[in-house]
Amino acid sequence: MRKRGIACLVLAGCALCANACADEKLAQSSGCMTCHAIDKKILGPSYKDVALKYRNDKGAPAALFRKVKAGGKGVWGETPMPPNAHVKDEDIKTLVQWILSLK
Repeated sequence: MRKRGIACLVLAGCALCANACADEKLAQSSGCMTCHAIDKKILGPSYKDVALKYRNDKGAPAALFRKVKAGGKGVWGETPMPPNAHVKDEDIKTLVQWILSLK
């Protein structure tokens, strides 16, 4: 029984890792990684900095969805983030959820 429990935990960990990898690939294919990186500032803030800033904000998913979709500037400096109307709404929701899950 214990071996089965350990196997289930390993499989769950693999599934989480696969989702994280898939979400990073979605960010790359959507053009997000041109200006952002997971752990360092490029033109825009790192995704870990975004996650930290909004960690306790219950309205963050909706606000970030709007910001990614419409673009904006001023929160992280004067460099504007262009609108991402070409990215499907469901993909933006997935990306925002992934970003906010980073630690």
